[in-house]
Amino acid sequence: MEYIYDKLRNYSESGYYGFHMPGHKRNRMRIETDLPYEIDITEIDGFDDLHHASGIIREGEIRAAELYGAEETHYLVNGSTVGLLSAVMGCTKPGDRVLVARNCHKSVYNAIYLNDLKPVYVYPDLIPGTAICGPVKAEHVAALLKEWNDVKAVIITSPTYDGVVSDVRALADEAHRYGVPLILDEAHGAHFGFHPYFPENGNMLGADLVIHSLHKTMPSLTQTALIHLNGDLVDREPVRRYLHMLQSSSPSYILMAAIDECIRMVSGRREEMFGQYVSLLEETRDRLLALEHLHLFDDSSYDRSKLLIDTSKSAIIAGGKIKKYTGKLLSDDLRRDYLIEMEMSLPGYTVGMTSVCDTKEGMDRLVGALHDIDGKLANRTISERNPAKSFGLSADKTGNSQIYSMREIEKFTNNKISVSYADAEGTIAMEFAYVYPPGIPLVTPGERISTYTAELLQSYADDGFDIEGTKTKGKIEVLENG
Repeated sequence: MEYIYDKLRNYSESGYYGFHMPGHKRNRMRIETDLPYEIDITEIDGFDDLHHASGIIREGEIRAAELYGAEETHYLVNGSTVGLLSAVMGCTKPGDRVLVARNCHKSVYNAIYLNDLKPVYVYPDLIPGTAICGPVKAEHVAALLKEWNDVKAVIITSPTYDGVVSDVRALADEAHRYGVPLILDEAHGAHFGFHPYFPENGNMLGADLVIHSLHKTMPSLTQTALIHLNGDLVDREPVRRYLHMLQSSSPSYILMAAIDECIRMVSGRREEMFGQYVSLLEETRDRLLALEHLHLFDDSSYDRSKLLIDTSKSAIIAGGKIKKYTGKLLSDDLRRDYLIEMEMSLPGYTVGMTSVCDTKEGMDRLVGALHDIDGKLANRTISERNPAKSFGLSADKTGNSQIYSMREIEKFTNNKISVSYADAEGTIAMEFAYVYPPGIPLVTPGERISTYTAELLQSYADDGFDIEGTKTKGKIEVLENG
């Protein structure tokens, strides 16, 4: 059995001199850095080719498929983004209709734009008492598939950036009942299926196309991911063709070696690694339950590798005034005072991501910091608290309506104006608007902006969040007289 990293290391010590790219010629001494130039190569003899894999890379992809229970797996060196683009575009033709969970990542919307698809949105409900989008419900998907009989694919995200898990098996069953494939963005669930503490991964639950970001929750390098193909509802050749078109024609062997090593490590040490990880994670979660004003979120449909700290019932006194203590303020305090960097913050909470590579020292630091901060909030009375407004993307909250497709709206490019978020109510958006992370569009081009969304955008801006996707800070381009 041969692995990419071993082969690269042996080659770096072999004495071969390359009159080929890359231009650094594996000469670390000339560049005077510790970057791994000596194992960075191109497609030379004996090292296979990602776009026509038949040797060492294909062997690695087969091992990955076996580990994840997939029928066919491909390495991704352009992240889950290229997997989502290839999956959506490979399952559709220009102008097709797709059923999309409205809380999908912007990559899905980019695929919708590129193929000029007609999206039908399914909205998750908010989890009661929180600002968090809940699971996508199979009955909602079934109702929409019954209403729209020309849908070519169902696209959902599970787990979400927040860690919420949908019933993938039920969703797959409903999609298959109508002869439609389920595309599952499981980027944040690459660790699923390796311990009973976590849900099964989508390959085991009937999803036709599953995308995993190894670098998000597994020990791999940034930009590494996998796409899995299953069943016979998907014509796999178009998906493969888009992978060839959209992935770099000069894929990094360092990134592919990282994928290979991740698969090797988990295959050989799964029980040891995940046993220790789950034990440490559960101990950490138990200790965080003692927080008084900050709260550790948990739910029956939740990926417990995520540490979501709810700030909605917390407040601080600043300048003699009571001020809501937002997730952003918590994240800022952790970064500045405790040298802890969280993954994502929103007005009502902040999210910390964990993995099998976390240490007890690291977990202890986070627990200690949160208890320290919580103690500073503990002397605020209930009457002083100013809970954060409920921030979420659900049917009863956004109410945005798709008036034009993302391509159709471009024909009005000479009829656009920039308005403040507060003044955008009732207008038709000409551009995206989202907070990153999580990268879920609050507004897409061609949507009429609801009252709630206009207020939401302004609230994000007022709380110090950067709204991305818009050309002008504090404003959004909309259709004039739209």
